[in-house]
Amino acid sequence: MSTRNKLQKFAEILQMRNVYENFDPKNPKLVGEGGQIVERKGQWAKAHFGNDNPITLELACGRGEYTVDLARQYPDRNFIGVDIKGARIWKGANIAQDEGLDNAAFLRTRIEIIATFFAKGEVDEIWITFPDPFLKKGKENRRLTAARYLKQYRHILKEDGIVHLKTDSRDLYEWTQETFAQQPAIKVLYHDHDIYSKPLYIPELSTETYYEKLHKGLGKTITYTQFSFVPGVDIIGGKGIPGFEI
Repeated sequence: MSTRNKLQKFAEILQMRNVYENFDPKNPKLVGEGGQIVERKGQWAKAHFGNDNPITLELACGRGEYTVDLARQYPDRNFIGVDIKGARIWKGANIAQDEGLDNAAFLRTRIEIIATFFAKGEVDEIWITFPDPFLKKGKENRRLTAARYLKQYRHILKEDGIVHLKTDSRDLYEWTQETFAQQPAIKVLYHDHDIYSKPLYIPELSTETYYEKLHKGLGKTITYTQFSFVPGVDIIGGKGIPGFEI
């Protein structure tokens, strides 16, 4: 994609009512339609969606395939896709607008500061869909199932909230299982190293992202992990951005 096309998409995003942005952790203000500073923390359901329906986040949403498809399937729920790449969010936001999916919105920001924009217990469910596995040695703390991120998720999730990880990276899947085995605060509800080798565990797994289709075409298997947090048990480790630790 050319720089010109990216800049055009960034400009268009600022005019969309279903997109919010913040990509400067040192200045954690949320920008909405028309570049206006808005407050949504603790108010997403009523202030943006105009209802009190449950909220699901899609983290590392890319083009927002899960956000959009789940919004189609569940009109009585609210969905917010989160990613730092504005050009990708542009795609999903446009589809949601064109289809009149008022229960789908997007947030462009860094996931490690996600609790800046959601109140404690405001979110009902989280999907992590095909994130960068950061496989190089020394990059483990950037994986979206690392402790620094788990603390953010736990803070914004309701006590019985569930997190889903769907990835083609067998390394990330196995590292996540090993990591969770050392985290007493994590309860693994289900995991599978090859979801399509049997009937799908839940119907939501049938939604396919751009990257999933690409990786399946290369013969990769798709893995899935579903987990929740044990009440009253602290997450071990996890150093976040100074000023944003939970």
